[in-house]
Amino acid sequence: MKISHTFDAGSIEVVSLDDPADIRLRLRADNAAAFRQWFYFRLQGAEGQALRMQFENAGEAAYPDWEGYRCVASYDRRNWFRIGATRFEDGRLIVEHRPERDSIYYAYFEPYSYERHLDLIGSVDLSPFARTDSLGTSVQGRDIDRVVVGRPAPGRRPVWITARQHPGETMAEWFVEGLLERLLDPADPVARRIRELAVLYIVPNMNPDGAVRGNLRTNAAGRNLNREWREPDPLASPEVFLVRAEMERTGCALFLDIHGDESLPYVFFSTAEEVPGFSAEAARAQARFIEAFAAASPDFQTVEGYKPGRFGEELLTLASKWVAHRFGCVSLTLEMPFKDNALLPDPVAGWNGARSKRLGAAMLNPILRHLIDAATSSSA
Repeated sequence: MKISHTFDAGSIEVVSLDDPADIRLRLRADNAAAFRQWFYFRLQGAEGQALRMQFENAGEAAYPDWEGYRCVASYDRRNWFRIGATRFEDGRLIVEHRPERDSIYYAYFEPYSYERHLDLIGSVDLSPFARTDSLGTSVQGRDIDRVVVGRPAPGRRPVWITARQHPGETMAEWFVEGLLERLLDPADPVARRIRELAVLYIVPNMNPDGAVRGNLRTNAAGRNLNREWREPDPLASPEVFLVRAEMERTGCALFLDIHGDESLPYVFFSTAEEVPGFSAEAARAQARFIEAFAAASPDFQTVEGYKPGRFGEELLTLASKWVAHRFGCVSLTLEMPFKDNALLPDPVAGWNGARSKRLGAAMLNPILRHLIDAATSSSA
């Protein structure tokens, strides 16, 4: 047998590979920080064998609540499925599986490769409704790619959407892919109306270095980008520094920051009530947006989510909280599960890339509702 991980987003540490029934592994930490949870590797030479893989340090993961989690696997890196025989006991994540092919990939969640990211940017650039540019470069010199849909004009509101500040949260870029596919569809009336009312600035991957390195939460300098928004360092967190500077230039009338949550098996928003200066008008606009999203997708719910006070003094270092404070607009963090959506479980795929894409497409409905409300309010 052989395990390899020296490919885009690959990550694992092999302790012992002598016995198929006792494969011992360790979750590898981010390259410059102590966060560990993401794994992605290829196993060869075990066709038809009963494998028992133990992730020995799973209890030391950044988010050790593994209850309900099931490992994902694929033979072709296109079709991913969940492994039911996944359990957590005595600080170890145990995955039991009998592969049907000689080569199989195992991962924490369905990956979104850097090559697919470049393909997404290339396909968007062919649309007559969009253009792409680079806001600058990451710590290691990769482009911070931005998609701009529409052109600034009087009355058109600036909408910002960022994804994958935490690189292991690959569902965030799947979400953006689905959103862009619908937004650039010339036959979709919702998309067409949005393009008439707004200019959308979309950053599909805020953290390309961390994504390629197989990090869970940090960039190549070990910075958690979603704790950098109050005072971003142009050297250690240029990704945030560059996006924030451009946002200051364009303004922001709506902001969505797209993430994944390791513990909660739900789709939910982290909202802005705790942000200083959050007004009654902002609360009403936020409530309307949330109501419209709930109507657009049954995968979304409003009962389960983060408890008040979760972020404490860090509050204004988070993207959506800083934007809400700075621009006074509706500014939300969307969270999707690494596990499955407990409201609409899928025993084969769990939550995956395809469902994330559908959710991204559904997001156009509340965006349009928000833009129409804003246009009506300003003309009244």
